[in-house]
Amino acid sequence: MLEYVGIRVRDLERARRFYTEGLGLVPVSSGRMAAGGVWETLKDPESGALLELNFYPDSPVYREGDELDHLGFRVTDIAGTIQRLVALGARVRIPPFDEGGVRLVFLSDPDGVWIELFDRGSADQPPTSRPME
Repeated sequence: MLEYVGIRVRDLERARRFYTEGLGLVPVSSGRMAAGGVWETLKDPESGALLELNFYPDSPVYREGDELDHLGFRVTDIAGTIQRLVALGARVRIPPFDEGGVRLVFLSDPDGVWIELFDRGSADQPPTSRPME
């Protein structure tokens, strides 16, 4: 099931204002990624759809068109899903690993769009999106 869409942003504050003030999304959580970077999840109050804003302060400037960071899918069988997707042309970009007691992996689809697969179990948010402490 599609859990959320993550987009890469150049300015987190500007992006937050754009999506909250401009489109009515509501901030629901934020945090730091284990690999660096900062994220903020926004929710559409009508549909419940989630948009994750991802900001990587130490990364080089990206080209226009690189804004889509990844699609996040919750799955129940990561190994089986990886096998199925690789057979359909996906490439494993970051091999499976555990973070916060959750198994996850990053792949790219045949067109290069990154996909995060995770089994969050009872956790209430994606594993790469843990609150700031």
